[in-house]
Amino acid sequence: MSCMSTAEPIFRRVSVIQGETRVSDDPQVVMSTILGSCIAACLYDPDVKAGGLNHFLLAEPGQGDTDPRSMQRYGVYAMEVLINAILAKGASRHRLRARIYGGAAMHDGFRDIGSANAAFARQFLRDERIALVGEDVGGKSARRVEFRAALGLARCRIVTDTMTPIPKPVRRPAPPPIGDVEFF
Repeated sequence: MSCMSTAEPIFRRVSVIQGETRVSDDPQVVMSTILGSCIAACLYDPDVKAGGLNHFLLAEPGQGDTDPRSMQRYGVYAMEVLINAILAKGASRHRLRARIYGGAAMHDGFRDIGSANAAFARQFLRDERIALVGEDVGGKSARRVEFRAALGLARCRIVTDTMTPIPKPVRRPAPPPIGDVEFF
């Protein structure tokens, strides 16, 4: 008689924050990030079974922004870093498949950075001839993205505000006077 294990597989979670890029060929690695107007691109090569995720704030640097330490915030840099890191794992550019997430309009009345970020990501992928096979961009809500890079599996969920409202203080009436006391 054989004993079968019913244990869930153990995954190693890797958080990807703004300005970071992560690549893996380990099927147990789950990359995750939370996005507002930022974009995350998930790239995957199905033959090599390697992929990666980046998280960028803006499409391109503004005039005069030449500080190399800030370049990782920009899509033009983050996309190149992601592609090169996946190619270093043995991937081929013509087999890469992409999904993009994020690009929400988080604040009414402000410039729609999210829409510009999504447009940049689409154009970049077209220019590089990388197939865009899925996207969840726009809207007004933040997203949580999870990506199993070695398998090319992505999940995107809307982040809802789950904070409990702060209860309003209740005023209790003052107690009635018990007797008159006069202090000198």
